Amino acid sequence: MSAANASFEVRSAGRGDLPALAALFDGYRVFYGQPSDPVRAGAFLRERLERGDSQLLLALDAQGGALGFVQLYPSFTSVGTAPIEVLNDLFVVPEARGRGVARALLRRAGDDARSRGAVKLVLSTAVDNTPAQSLYARRLGARCRLRRIRPDALTWTSASAPTAATSTWT
Repeated sequence: MSAANASFEVRSAGRGDLPALAALFDGYRVFYGQPSDPVRAGAFLRERLERGDSQLLLALDAQGGALGFVQLYPSFTSVGTAPIEVLNDLFVVPEARGRGVARALLRRAGDDARSRGAVKLVLSTAVDNTPAQSLYARRLGARCRLRRIRPDALTWTSASAPTAATSTWT
């Protein structure tokens, strides 16, 4: 399944996407203050893909250039006795920001999580990452719970998984 926009598409990523994913993941890590290490980034993602322990989505422009990615990890809620997903990584290259790429990645991530049976999506972002906080507030809506569990991060927890029709948290 592919979510399309006039200038880009969002699709599931595979091993053939590793070079583009590694470059994006390295940019994501640098954004969060880590030194650039494309080899480490590629090795980490290769292992995720080989083990199948995360889901990766990739946004590509019409020429196949990588614009952004999202990575989701399956988990569970013990109290709810149900599957959830952790949206651990969401990154869009600076030149593609403001074009709806992050919104499309988040929408597809929610739709895919729901299709896998997730009842909740949990994500965190840096306290000073106000663009991401604004996006999450708009996409996830007022029914989203915001908690500060680390001094440097805010965690958003949805009330339930999005519907495929609206991709908003209900």
